Amino acid sequence: MNLCHRWCCNSDRWANEVEEHLLPWVLADVELGDNTLEIGPGYGAILRVLVDKTPKLTSVEIDGAMAQRLQRLYGHRARIINGDGTDTGLPADEFSSVVSFTMLHHVPTAELQDRLFAEAFRVLRPGGVFAGSDSVGSVKFRILHFRDTCNPIAPAALPDRLRAAGFHDVDVDVLGGRQRWRAVKAA
Repeated sequence: MNLCHRWCCNSDRWANEVEEHLLPWVLADVELGDNTLEIGPGYGAILRVLVDKTPKLTSVEIDGAMAQRLQRLYGHRARIINGDGTDTGLPADEFSSVVSFTMLHHVPTAELQDRLFAEAFRVLRPGGVFAGSDSVGSVKFRILHFRDTCNPIAPAALPDRLRAAGFHDVDVDVLGGRQRWRAVKAA
């Protein structure tokens, strides 16, 4: 992440936005169940809220320094893994839900994004839900990501890509510059 992005994602303003607006919108009518995997927690603004919404939370973060920071802050309440969301090494069918928030655009290629979707599908129990959000591409969004990875997924393309990973009951909604999705692994 570039400096601007790091400052924004680590701010109290972003933490409040997450808690008051983003998570209520994305997780409305989503049952997380008893064991949730979060892919790409970054600075932990969402992890901080998720630990109170599910009995068991695991977060996989690819950045080693970020994972160490999360371990210091939340390791007593969640399992923090320094790993790759496209190949977590976690057991198949372990999680009642998989979530990912505001990070897919940081995955540099469509192939890797699709591998992340396939991994979410693999680790979900039958009947489990994959839910999340990301920004919708725009000029302003790309400027914020100057000298940073910025590979947003068009909302119109997301349902087919989730179905290609094996998901059913796919729903994608757009509100302002954000999109949310929900997809289910058939029981």
